[in-house]
Amino acid sequence: MRLLLQERPNGREAPRFVQLQLEADLLGGWTLVRETGQMGGRSTLRREQFLDQDSALAAFEHARDLQLKKGFQLMFVQGAEAPRP
Repeated sequence: MRLLLQERPNGREAPRFVQLQLEADLLGGWTLVRETGQMGGRSTLRREQFLDQDSALAAFEHARDLQLKKGFQLMFVQGAEAPRP
């Protein structure tokens, strides 16, 4: 599963983005990968490990919802349903 969220451009600087990915690992666990940064600039990558899919999916949805509340817009969705308004 992968989502790309982006702030609305304000004309003064490049918009910020957040990319969330949920990946299964080889040992049966799950990894939530969060990449944040500014378009065309540096970014930060964080990984969070989970033992089961349910807790990983809950963390993925929570991270997505927090960014939507901050005003980020959903730009790309792969392997997941779009959030409900």
